[in-house]
Amino acid sequence: MLPFLKKKPEAASTASQTLAWHPSFRNYERLPDVKAVRTVFFVNSVAIVIALALLVWFALREYRAMNLRSEITNCQRQIDRDRHGSDQAIATYKKFQTEEKKPAEVETFRKACPVFSDLLIHIGDTLPKNIALTSLDMRETGLTMRGVVRGAPELASGEASAYVEQLGADKTIKALFDEVSLTNISRNPQNGRLNLELFLKFKGAKKK
Repeated sequence: MLPFLKKKPEAASTASQTLAWHPSFRNYERLPDVKAVRTVFFVNSVAIVIALALLVWFALREYRAMNLRSEITNCQRQIDRDRHGSDQAIATYKKFQTEEKKPAEVETFRKACPVFSDLLIHIGDTLPKNIALTSLDMRETGLTMRGVVRGAPELASGEASAYVEQLGADKTIKALFDEVSLTNISRNPQNGRLNLELFLKFKGAKKK
């Protein structure tokens, strides 16, 4: 009796399971979306953030460019306003530079030139007896000597040439001058004497 009684619940369970089964008629495509946040929302949000960031960056760039253009315009206005005064200052400075060179050139010439008295004494001591000097003119380029040759007219030109050679070989003259040249020689019609002019060029000076 006991085994028979134990089989009844199994049969009942099997019957209940068979009776509880039913086919699924659900249409998943028509069912509502139960997702709280969709993926499309995240994509759209990221796109909006990127667009806003680009818009802000572009606006800042345009704002800086506008400020830069404004500063350039103001600077150009200041340049145009101060240009006249600047041109005058430059012209005045150039004039000052030109005037400043003059005393410098005089000082350089003064230092470069020998002591005139010592040179005059040396020229007087070495002057031939038939030549008399009438004037000495010392400039920044050299010394101009003018004089008269005494003696016979046929010998005067030879004595003038000899004096030029004498000066060119003189050690004191060579230390101060680059060259000695006879620049003019002419006969004086009144007394018949020979007038001569010599030029002694300072070392490093430009030619007369």
